Amino acid sequence: MSSVNKAQILGRLGADPELRHTASGQAVCELRVAASEKYRDKNEQMQERTEWFTIIVWGKQGENCARFLQKGRQVFVEGRIQTREYDDRDGNKRRKTEIIARDVVFIGGRDSGGGAPASSQTSGGGAAGYGTDFAPF
Repeated sequence: MSSVNKAQILGRLGADPELRHTASGQAVCELRVAASEKYRDKNEQMQERTEWFTIIVWGKQGENCARFLQKGRQVFVEGRIQTREYDDRDGNKRRKTEIIARDVVFIGGRDSGGGAPASSQTSGGGAAGYGTDFAPF
């Protein structure tokens, strides 16, 4: 039997992207993305719930995210969910769940901060329907 591990997130960056490089020199960018939903509670009052996601973007695509994205910018991310274990500074075992991006689509222009998609750009990855070339705004 086959299995599927796929995540799709549409949200806003809660902080500027963090770009670093591995010991071998490969770029890796971390994005913190918030996705909110509005709903009515049992008393018919509007409520909002926000989920935060850590997105990991590798290579040239990660470099493009660091170069063109900033806090507040809306993005669409498609990727896979991965949980990893590590030891914290005190030697305690920790688990962290992240989304490893396959495609990151920039929504709206640099200064739009949101609203309707003024333009959409992909930073690569080769998914069906998206180009693999990155074209700045």
